[in-house]
Amino acid sequence: MSKKPGYFEQLVSLQPPGMALPQVADSDWGLLLQGMAQEPERIEARAEDLVRESDPRLAIELLEEWERAYGLPDPCMLAGATLQERRAALLARLNDVGRQDIAYYRELADMLGYDVDIEEFRPFTCGESECGGPDMCGPEAMRHWWNITVYGPRLVLFRCGESAPIERLGDWREAKDLECIIRRDHLAHDLVTFTYLEDWRQP
Repeated sequence: MSKKPGYFEQLVSLQPPGMALPQVADSDWGLLLQGMAQEPERIEARAEDLVRESDPRLAIELLEEWERAYGLPDPCMLAGATLQERRAALLARLNDVGRQDIAYYRELADMLGYDVDIEEFRPFTCGESECGGPDMCGPEAMRHWWNITVYGPRLVLFRCGESAPIERLGDWREAKDLECIIRRDHLAHDLVTFTYLEDWRQP
């Protein structure tokens, strides 16, 4: 694929032929054309920046505007959140469809960067439950209890193009933001508990 000519080359190609207007870049005329080419090059670069900023996954300059439009930061966002974490929180808010089922909370945890298992409990029922099965002895209200097991903290690594220059090269985050969101949004009659474990499944 041939490279698109720059604005200087385009200006040179538009000028009439002849020795009066040399095409050499370091001539007086060439230096004038280079100066004239700088502004359209800057405008095109900023237009490309605007296209990038229209994608919340890549936004830097307009990230605060994206956050303001979607009510962020909110009380569940961690203090001192990194650029990656802010984008993840924004994407979670963009993809929020208002569901309150277990599958949705698994998706939410994945978007925020946490590895979790979610277990729903139900009371032991004669004729339906089996001995040694997952059902537990307890009241009928037990079916409204579910537990979220979080396997280790979230590791946030510095990534070029995704992190700000002043951020740390690496940081560990407990799932306080995930816990805050779920406790805020779950059904009022549900009981949600959290268990934090080291991730024994990692090699």
